[in-house]
Amino acid sequence: MGRRHRAAETAAAALLLLLGTACGSRLPESDFEHEGRTATPAPSSAAPLRVGIITSATSPVGGNTFTGPRDGAQAWFDRLNAHGGIDGHKVEVRLCDDGGSGIGNNTCVHRLIDEDQVVALVATTALDYAGASRVSHARVPDIGGQPIGAAYDTWPHLYGIYGSLAPRNGTPGWGGTLYGGTEVYRYFKREHGARTAAVISYNQSASAAYARLVERGLKAEGYQVVTEQVDFALPNFRAVAADLKQQGADLVFDALDAHGNAQLCKAMDEVGAKVTAKVTNVQNWTSTVAEDYKDSPRCRNALWATGSSRNYEDTDQEAVREFRDATEGLKTHSQWQLEGWAAAKWFTDAAKSCAATGITRACVDAYMNRSEDFTASGLLLPVVFERLAEPPKTRRTCLSVARWKDGSGWVSQGDMNSTCFDVPQLPYQP
Repeated sequence: MGRRHRAAETAAAALLLLLGTACGSRLPESDFEHEGRTATPAPSSAAPLRVGIITSATSPVGGNTFTGPRDGAQAWFDRLNAHGGIDGHKVEVRLCDDGGSGIGNNTCVHRLIDEDQVVALVATTALDYAGASRVSHARVPDIGGQPIGAAYDTWPHLYGIYGSLAPRNGTPGWGGTLYGGTEVYRYFKREHGARTAAVISYNQSASAAYARLVERGLKAEGYQVVTEQVDFALPNFRAVAADLKQQGADLVFDALDAHGNAQLCKAMDEVGAKVTAKVTNVQNWTSTVAEDYKDSPRCRNALWATGSSRNYEDTDQEAVREFRDATEGLKTHSQWQLEGWAAAKWFTDAAKSCAATGITRACVDAYMNRSEDFTASGLLLPVVFERLAEPPKTRRTCLSVARWKDGSGWVSQGDMNSTCFDVPQLPYQP
C-alpha cells in the first residue's frame, strides 16, 4: 500500500481534471493471445535494451498534464547512454501516447510488449490503465509508475513509485478496499497548530467522493471541518472565499481541477481570506506556480505541497543536483519529472544486477520483487513491496513538505526522512 494517500490524491486529481470524459473500451482478448509469458532472451552484446514508456500525453485532460514522469525518465536514459549504457548496452526508449483512453492504452501495451518486445515498462503515467492486466499476465515488470487508479495495488509485476503493501492478486487492495493515512493532516496540526480546515469540491461525483475522503481524514485528526460545494458549470468561488474568511479556516483542501484552484485562489485574494496553508498535491508541485496563480499573490504564497519524494529545488543534495543538471534544457521543472527520473534509475539498478546472467524480463522482475527500502540515492522515501494478508490499522509514515515562496520557488519544510507520524489507515473505495 505504501503512502496510499499520495496515490489517492493523484487518482483524484486525474478524475477531477477529466470530470466525466468517457474512456475507451478494451481491445479483444484475441489481440493478446501471444503475450510473452516467458522471459525475453538476453540481447547480444551489441543489441540495445528496449524499455517502454506509456504516457497519456494527448489525453482529454490536456497536453503536458501527464508528461512529467516521461520527461524525467527520458532525461535519465539520455544521460545513461551518454555514459555507455548498461554493461555496454544502450537503452532504447520506445514511447507510446495512449491518448488517455482505455483502447489507446491497450494498443500501447500490445505494441510495446508483443511487437517491440521491451524488457520493461518504466514511469507509466496513464489516465486509464486498461492494459494493466495484460502487462501483469505477460510478466513484464512495470517499474515506478504513477498510481492514477488502483492498478499498482491490484496486479503482480506492477511496481508503483510509492510501493504497495496490498496482496496484488487481481483485486484492488484488500477485497476491493484501499487504505490511506492521515499524516498530512497530522503534520499541519502538529507543526502549525491548525484546527479548522475547509474542503472545497464540485457538485460532481468524483469531486464529491474525494472531498468526503479528505473530510473523514481531517475529522479523524480532530479538525473542525467546513465543507463547501460549488456548481461545476457556474461556480461562485467568491461566495466560497467569503465563507472561508468568515469561518476562519486555517487550511484549505480541495477536490477541484487546476482551473478551479486558480479561480478559488483569485477569489480568496479578492475577499481577503487568509489561511495558513492552501494544500495541494505532488501533481501540482511544479515551477509554473507563478504563472498559474498570477492573479493571486497572497494565496500563491500560501501554497503547500506534500509528497513522497525530495523537493526538486533541493540542489544542495547531490542526487537532486544530478537531476537538475540533466534536465536544465526543459522549460519547466516538476516533482513528477524527478519521480520519473527515479523510476528510470530503479530500472537501471535492476538491469545492472542481471548483467552477468542476461538482462531479461524475469531477472528484472525478480530484482523488483525483492526491492526493499529503495530510495533512488535519496530522492524517494524508502519504497517497499509486501503482500500483507490484512491491511495495517496504523502505520508510521513520513512525508516531504514544501511551501511556495515568490523569488525562491518551492522551499522544503524540514527533512522528509524525519517528518514522520504514526497514523491510522482509513478505508476507501477506488
